[in-house]
Amino acid sequence: MTALTLSTAGAATLRADALVVGVAKSGKTLVVAPGAEAVDKAFEGRLAAVLETLGASGAEGEATKLPAPAGLKAPLVLAVGLGSAPEDGESYGTETLRRAAGTAARTLTGAKKAAFALPIADTEDAAAIAEGALLGAYAYTAYQETGKDAKKPLGEVALLGAKPRDKAFKAAAERAQAVAEEINRARDLINMPPNDLTPAAFAAAAQAAGKEHGLKVQVLDEKALAKGGYGGILGVGKGSENPPRLVRVAYTHPKAERTLALVGKGITYDSGGISLKPAGHNETMKCDMSGAAAVFSAVVAAARLGLEVNVTGWLALAENMPSGSATRPGDVLRMYSGKTVEVLNTDAEGRLVLADALTKASEEHPDAIVDVATLTGAMVLALGNRTFGIMANDDDYRSTIHEIADEVGEASWPMPLPADLRKGMDSPTADIANMGERMGGGLVAGLFLQEFVGEGITWAHLDIAGPAFHEGAPYGYTPKGGTGSSVRTLVRLAERTAAGEL
Repeated sequence: MTALTLSTAGAATLRADALVVGVAKSGKTLVVAPGAEAVDKAFEGRLAAVLETLGASGAEGEATKLPAPAGLKAPLVLAVGLGSAPEDGESYGTETLRRAAGTAARTLTGAKKAAFALPIADTEDAAAIAEGALLGAYAYTAYQETGKDAKKPLGEVALLGAKPRDKAFKAAAERAQAVAEEINRARDLINMPPNDLTPAAFAAAAQAAGKEHGLKVQVLDEKALAKGGYGGILGVGKGSENPPRLVRVAYTHPKAERTLALVGKGITYDSGGISLKPAGHNETMKCDMSGAAAVFSAVVAAARLGLEVNVTGWLALAENMPSGSATRPGDVLRMYSGKTVEVLNTDAEGRLVLADALTKASEEHPDAIVDVATLTGAMVLALGNRTFGIMANDDDYRSTIHEIADEVGEASWPMPLPADLRKGMDSPTADIANMGERMGGGLVAGLFLQEFVGEGITWAHLDIAGPAFHEGAPYGYTPKGGTGSSVRTLVRLAERTAAGEL
């Protein structure tokens, strides 16, 4: 785990394996960003000129290494691009700093310590740099042999210019570390092979975290689910030898006046069931529990931060497999709510487990419910691989979540719930079918979920199918594999709820 420290030392005097500085484009000129003055002085004011000679342009995502001159304790200088320099009187955006720090941390894999001398105007900048560096340093190596030559993630991030004796800066750094570590917890779960992360194993991980962080954890196994009538979760999990679980993870604060319920889709492996996915579409389906991982991590983060709000996470865990006992297309399931659902496609299983969990969460009458799921390929077609969709039964709440996501650097977009699409889910046999019109499939899924939300409860649905699992090359602080998408949004939502803003 990468350590984070706030240093009082100057860039020239701190002993580290590398010094990270920022460079930006100002018209056609490369400029050195604030924070790197001492480094530029060591280069006799020619740092930008040397970098230009090496081909640096200052573009975001760019990283240029060069040996440090005399006058610096660190042997290496790493210049990361910040894009266009801001206008006079303005500062660099927090997401720009977060991504630059992530790029630097990834580039410095194998180093024991790096000093980050990026521009810091306030506590938000310091938090963004810390967060980006800790997320960028992430690596999932649990199943790889680590020989003598294997490079380990960056060992320590020393943040320069962050005023370690200032309570506000110290608090910002502590928050950044807690949130980053919980995002990385979610990433670990998402990246874990499905033969090891079964529903029971996920539930056990929740129980272990509950003991560590003072959370109340309740696990309903297959017998309890059958006794309680959770037909959706059982219907999805009945084809697997690894039975389903419904896990309640609760953080409570004695001064809390509001309660936020989070519901996560936790399909630990999704083969599609009898409606089997074709080759090329099932190799990464261990990530179909990303919503549950995000919810779980967000609840733990709320506990670590001591937020004055009650946050309850519901993890709907199942493995969707084909077998002689699996649910068939045409079967009718009686859900926990009492509604019946005709299953037209067993690969539309996420909405079934979420429906039961939404109904159960509604029984506790929270002030709001937010569900998170890698729910539909249709949302990926609509918004791409880096943006999650937001639907809600309250337009203002949907807009608020969109604003929060933008604030914390997560790409999202508000989506509608068109009433005319509901008719496509009418069933001649049951109360509702689990499929509707093909066009607008992501919206249809949202409409289905809305049917299971308690009356009068504010609800939002985040479809993170696009950004939850990154299959391309790493960029910024985003690794290949599980990303921990939506954790930052959920934590900030909890914070604003605690502050009475929602």
